[in-house]
Amino acid sequence: MINTWLLDKQARLIVEEIPYLKSAALGVYIKLGSRHEKEEIAGASHFIEHMLFKGTESRSARDIAESFEEIGGQLNAFTSKEFTCVYARTLDENISSAMEIIFDMLFNSTFATRDFATEKEVIIEEINIYEDTPDDLIHDLFARNLWQGHPMGSPILGTLDSVSAFSRDEIFDFYKKCYVPSNMVIAVAGNVDKNLIKEQVEKCLVRQPLTQVNWPEPKHSEYSSFVRLLEKETEQVQICLGVPGISYFDQNRYVQNVMNSILGGGMSSRLFQKIREELGLAYSVYSSPSTYSDTGSYSFYIGTGPGKIATFFEALYHELEFFVSRGVSEREVSRTQQLIKSSMYLGLESVMNRMSRLGKSFLMYNRVIPVEDVIKEILAVDAGKIQSFSSNILQKPAFSLAAIGPAEVLPQVEKEFHKWWG
Repeated sequence: MINTWLLDKQARLIVEEIPYLKSAALGVYIKLGSRHEKEEIAGASHFIEHMLFKGTESRSARDIAESFEEIGGQLNAFTSKEFTCVYARTLDENISSAMEIIFDMLFNSTFATRDFATEKEVIIEEINIYEDTPDDLIHDLFARNLWQGHPMGSPILGTLDSVSAFSRDEIFDFYKKCYVPSNMVIAVAGNVDKNLIKEQVEKCLVRQPLTQVNWPEPKHSEYSSFVRLLEKETEQVQICLGVPGISYFDQNRYVQNVMNSILGGGMSSRLFQKIREELGLAYSVYSSPSTYSDTGSYSFYIGTGPGKIATFFEALYHELEFFVSRGVSEREVSRTQQLIKSSMYLGLESVMNRMSRLGKSFLMYNRVIPVEDVIKEILAVDAGKIQSFSSNILQKPAFSLAAIGPAEVLPQVEKEFHKWWG
């Protein structure tokens, strides 16, 4: 059973009791991501996430780690463009201990000067690793140009310049401003007592300020297609083509999910079968939708050898043209619907998946959308809806290109892109 509350401190709490399990999961979702940062503190949200593990007024970093090992629990966190999440999984009998530690981290981290300086170096190395991983970097390169001039285009890690320039007081003040109950969704799932969870959460929040976080949202500039090439001495050429997409409020998100699975979302997808299995042009090729609160993207990725560039662009163009003009079969739709349905129900067997689903749903929609309702929407998708959506979103003039590779190869990438997409 799922229960929700708006607590006195304006945090939103959602608890799902699952009495037949021996485990429980807790996630605290903070509405703070890279899109909420000014350019001069790009990467601050991710940096704060790291600093939460460095010690509080009553616990050292070692204490935090050992406390979770002592109860056999798992503790972690991540940062995205629109939110940060700190989460844990434990035996049901230890969820209270985990909760107390996490809330101590969330509200009482000290950002000690020495730890702050050390973590700057750690994240600078993380950025360097990312820069040396072109199959990851290509997606940031595409996003940076898709949302040029808007924080949505900023890398989650920040840049070498921005992180190097962080001051302890500036980041600490940003942390204190944003890590308040009204900016949080707390999700718990597992063998728990909802009333005891609510009581403990309220106890953890009692000393926190009753303040609101207001995000001034810069407007997105009008989109215009682009070509962005980054020279790097790599064996493969990393290529990302894409178009602007839809937000997670758009009802077409269900159509997009089914379409993506058929087009490039897995091993049975058309792009995988054609470009990898039949033509042998790549080890990795896929399509990928990204949805956010007010925008989105739909992109295609491939890493391929310099001698296969022309063949790839021709194959991709014809596959997309065929997809848009001829559509999909009802058999493909039915198979994909069953795959999504199965994946969703099997996912519910994981307490972490259940907690994550609750937290994200509440954060995005301020309500929990029942799994049955989502599956109903998925099963309502048909071939006609997919063809209509694909013809609308995959319009030829809307395509943009980002590519990473050797200087002598990139002109051919640009030439082939313009040959097929104008």
